[in-house]
Amino acid sequence: MLIKSNNLPFYRRFGIISSIILVAMFIFAGNIYAQPFVHPGIDLNQKDLDYIKSQVLARQEPWFSAFERLKERTDTDVEIVTFSHIIRGPFGNPNIGGGELMRNGSSAYDCALLWYITGEEKYARLAIEIFEKWSESSWSFDDNDAKLLSGMSSYYFCSGAEILRYHYSGWTARHTERFSRMMMESFYPVMRFYFPEANGNWDAVIARGLIAIAVFTDNRPLFDGVINHLIRGPGNGSIFKYVFPSGQCQETMRSVSYAHMGLSEFAGAARIAYTQGVDLFSLGDNRLALGYEYAMDITLGGNPQSYGRFSVFNINSRRDDYEYTFQHYKAKGIKMPLTQRIVEEVRNNNRSNRGILIGFRDEFKNQTAAPTIDLRPSPIAYPAGATVNRADNFPANSIQVAPGENLQQALNNAAGSGRWVVAKEGIHKFNETLKIPSGTRLTGEGLGTVLMFEGIRYHALSTDDKSLSDVRISNLVIDGATTPEIPSDPNGGRFTRTGRFGNSMTGIAFLGETPGSMKNIVLENVSVIHFSRNGVFIAGAENVEIINCNISDNGSRMVPGPRLQHNLLLRHVKNVKIRDSRFDTSLAGCGMALANCSDVTIERCEIARNAWFGILLSTSENITITGNLIEGNCGSGIMAEFLYAGCRNVAVNNNIIQYNNGYGVESYAAERITLNGNRYHLNGRLAEQEKISEQQQIILAN
Repeated sequence: MLIKSNNLPFYRRFGIISSIILVAMFIFAGNIYAQPFVHPGIDLNQKDLDYIKSQVLARQEPWFSAFERLKERTDTDVEIVTFSHIIRGPFGNPNIGGGELMRNGSSAYDCALLWYITGEEKYARLAIEIFEKWSESSWSFDDNDAKLLSGMSSYYFCSGAEILRYHYSGWTARHTERFSRMMMESFYPVMRFYFPEANGNWDAVIARGLIAIAVFTDNRPLFDGVINHLIRGPGNGSIFKYVFPSGQCQETMRSVSYAHMGLSEFAGAARIAYTQGVDLFSLGDNRLALGYEYAMDITLGGNPQSYGRFSVFNINSRRDDYEYTFQHYKAKGIKMPLTQRIVEEVRNNNRSNRGILIGFRDEFKNQTAAPTIDLRPSPIAYPAGATVNRADNFPANSIQVAPGENLQQALNNAAGSGRWVVAKEGIHKFNETLKIPSGTRLTGEGLGTVLMFEGIRYHALSTDDKSLSDVRISNLVIDGATTPEIPSDPNGGRFTRTGRFGNSMTGIAFLGETPGSMKNIVLENVSVIHFSRNGVFIAGAENVEIINCNISDNGSRMVPGPRLQHNLLLRHVKNVKIRDSRFDTSLAGCGMALANCSDVTIERCEIARNAWFGILLSTSENITITGNLIEGNCGSGIMAEFLYAGCRNVAVNNNIIQYNNGYGVESYAAERITLNGNRYHLNGRLAEQEKISEQQQIILAN
């Protein structure tokens, strides 16, 4: 039975309705997508081209100086050398034809712009020659960077060809046919499956290349597919997998320069979509702008809160494509003071040419009011986990345990006494499971206290006490990684953990054998990360609290298999309060999975980017889910499934549920599910954001 309130405030009702309309516009409105593409229409439409030309001819800045620099770098007396089989390995080793392809593609785009502004035939002739020779020769791409290379170069090629095709008299139908064949037979097959398991800049590059091809070839299904991938793509491959609600990026720990690259490529794809009337910039409360400001904060020496230590490697690198994103958001009234500083630095150092030249739209030329809208990270469960500041307000009789000392013995000695056990700052290494006795108060000194485990199977923290009670663990990190060294590539550890031979551990496993056999368990400000099995698995317990924890990046594809291990797994647990916590990026499971649980409240949590559902409920009752941010999960945001029976008395109220690949809320054979005041946005491919079915339908593999 579905109980659904119609008594929402008007602005909330309008928000839900408008979101559904947007979904329909993106995917199903044939009367919209049946319309022809705008041409020219990749980076620039006709008015934009005319605006650039008028500004240069009037010697207006910053266009004129950028134009002069572009002319200076463009050599029209160059021999074009092409390759049939283009091979580029990691870091350009080997590089057979890749450098030539990139340089020629970029030069062709430059030449098309210079021809349009000056009318000088030499520029158009060189671009045409580049297109003809590569159309004749290019057959295949191979090795590590094949997808990146084809994505970057196809964007350049299509952007230049788009301008000449619709304006240059020397462009013929034969040029269109041969160029389109090259794009669809040589470039597209390499890119079409994306590569979401890589760092997110890969899919961003691929998406920009594919959407440029889609526009040039008038391929509406391809265009729609790219839009869907940018919003809901798997792995690290969508805007909302790449940019967290805080502004931190998936590659922030890898290098701020890679974060700049990923953001710029996503923004580049969004720019092409905008040219065709689809606005991705504003989604997620201007999520791309938030990512830019976060990255620029690090670039300018700031110290923003981050999950993991951010990398300043190559911090002084600058790109030629910040200008457009800044100008777009400025015109929309969005304040980006840190990005503005970097944009002005690039301008003042004369580092930009094409980026400045094409960085402004005709649509925005009369925008004079100063931006008024502040960017703010989501306040939901932010920050969560072990605290940044070292804690020191411990009772005088607490037992202090330094790294290398016997933490297990300290726990055994303090059990039931009321004394705290304090794991001091540093790396505490264990070669056997840490057993938690009843009556334990274990705390750390914040993010600096890290418990790590080597050569252990199944459980990092567990218990031999099947009637465990009165346990409180707080303010420390429980880490399943193989080394305390933070990898330069955040995907590096994931490659190890996600396969069949990961670290084979659950972070915390308190497994009672009868309902209610364990009681009074509290986790507060605990970070449980990097475990191949579950982050936290509690069974047969009652009175459980999880407060301000970060239980993320757990659960993999290792045996017994994907979708069986999650960030948080509760089975046969009663009286549960989960609040202000983060359950993100399970590699093959859910943010949280509850089976045979009752009287559970989940509030103000971030549940995002998980490989299956955000929240999975099975045969559970009296569940309240309120005030959460549930986004970017590969299945539905919330699933109440039917097994032998369905769920009962589920209240889903006032949540933000967006950009999940399935429905916002999906339910089968539930008895009394109440949905009230939820804000949905672009979940799945359908206009319907909820699927509430009375059928006893079992979820099948897909």
